Amino acid sequence: MRALVCSALDGTSVGPGELDRPEPGPDEVLIEVAAAGVNFADTLIVRGQYQEKPEPPFAPGLELSGTVARIGDGVSTVAPGQRVMALTGLGAFAEYAVARQSDLFPLPDEMDFETAAGFAVTYGTAHGALRWHADLQPGETLMVHGAAGGVGLAAVECGKAMGARVIASAGGPEKLQVARDHGADDTIDYRREDLKTRMRDLTDGRGVDVVFDPVGGPVFEASLRATAWGGRLVVIGFAAGEVQQIPANILLVKNVSVHGMYWGSNRKMAPDRLAAQFAELFAWYKAGRIKPYVSKSYPLEQGAQALADLRGRKTAGKVVIRP
Repeated sequence: MRALVCSALDGTSVGPGELDRPEPGPDEVLIEVAAAGVNFADTLIVRGQYQEKPEPPFAPGLELSGTVARIGDGVSTVAPGQRVMALTGLGAFAEYAVARQSDLFPLPDEMDFETAAGFAVTYGTAHGALRWHADLQPGETLMVHGAAGGVGLAAVECGKAMGARVIASAGGPEKLQVARDHGADDTIDYRREDLKTRMRDLTDGRGVDVVFDPVGGPVFEASLRATAWGGRLVVIGFAAGEVQQIPANILLVKNVSVHGMYWGSNRKMAPDRLAAQFAELFAWYKAGRIKPYVSKSYPLEQGAQALADLRGRKTAGKVVIRP
């Protein structure tokens, strides 16, 4: 089958090729892929910089949408021909992929394949960070960094759906407009404004209640000093390329808590969480409270370019690959 193949963990050995079509084992499902979401984690996996280091050759791709082609022994929740969204961990950038039954979610009739392809990881991460870890409450102020990216934009929308006031930071007026279009109440251009000062100014010196941070480095450090007493910061990733060291004395003095959020680990450690999570997210989607933004769709032959554009921060919202 055709696939986007990573042949070495060097970040450059990625391109269209051929792999054997997988077969579903017990409790597994073979899916004909309609579209696959591109995530920052994919750019790390092909460089050997992710938590998990698969052995090449392989097809990257954490999530997909498509149609059930075959089911393995013991599968009872879906049937051939059914439209689904799935988490794969690897393998989504291909014509066919296998997913565990527990990682499949039947699609609402209202959701198209491109939207579904980029829905699970971004909205799952945003919702889990704000609902499970930050315990975001109506009326609180939420600071979202990287707000025009896939997971950041999802956090903006989830924050609004949960009743928060949302401040969004991004680089440049076009990306800030994307954040405003999806519900941000206020915005900060980190390229020309001082984050710490603006966060304090926008909260009349009080500071923000919750920080959603997929950027890290200096962005996290500025946020920590502009967080209100009793605030919560959720670490999503380190897109800036620097893993910050957290001064515990500030946490103590301000009664601040910092939470790490690796959403993918819930597939193994707390899979029951995901079904309830997507039930709420799908309800928000059907009610028009969240409106996923897919900015670009790439054919499989341009899959390497999709990864490069995402890593280079040249995209907004979500991008997908269509095999």
